Amino acid sequence: MRKLYLILLIMGACFFTTEAQDWANLERFREANEKLPPSLECDDRVVFMGNSITQGWIDQLPEFFAPEKHYINRGISGQTTPQMLLRFRQDVINLRPKVVVILAGTNDIAGNTGPSTLEMIEDNIRSMTELAQANGIQVVLCSIVPAYDYPWKPGLEPAPKIMELNNRIKKYASTRGAVYCDYFSAMADDRNGLPAELSGDGVHPNKKGYAIMQPIVENAIARALLMWTR
Repeated sequence: MRKLYLILLIMGACFFTTEAQDWANLERFREANEKLPPSLECDDRVVFMGNSITQGWIDQLPEFFAPEKHYINRGISGQTTPQMLLRFRQDVINLRPKVVVILAGTNDIAGNTGPSTLEMIEDNIRSMTELAQANGIQVVLCSIVPAYDYPWKPGLEPAPKIMELNNRIKKYASTRGAVYCDYFSAMADDRNGLPAELSGDGVHPNKKGYAIMQPIVENAIARALLMWTR
């Protein structure tokens, strides 16, 4: 019995050590990134960087990421902005896109990786933007999708923080020459949450939700690509 206990203890220690070593989930897309063909100047490659809302898009509407569109999804469920910042070089810059679409911040407000102020979230978004622009990549900064409450952390009342952070992102985008992609205004209900017809849990869009988001982001991408050609 003691021997079994020691084995389980060692296995558990190995598991948590592995998790701690890859806190930003750097291994998630390593193989997929290596398999991507080189980005050509004639290809309008766009990388979508984000959390479960970005990941869920390719899960629910994979046709939106059809190969001929040159859209690459690099969303990881549950991630916060510091995690995205850590993997930004390998999952965005090294892929040499013309545009990056950044949708981030709601999990920070939820405290997924610990307490986070709006200033901390904004700083991480700023850092990703500056890294992209320093490498000749145009940036689309998305508003956070509405959420009245988080099912996994109820009672946080995130809506006011989401609105304030969106205002900050919009203002920052205008000062950095980035394109602001406003999902919030098109999706929020009278409680500044995500209505039931657009989401099953009040946080993650369903197909109807993504159908609203699609033309908004495509318009933003078109504007960013136009800026890239100048």
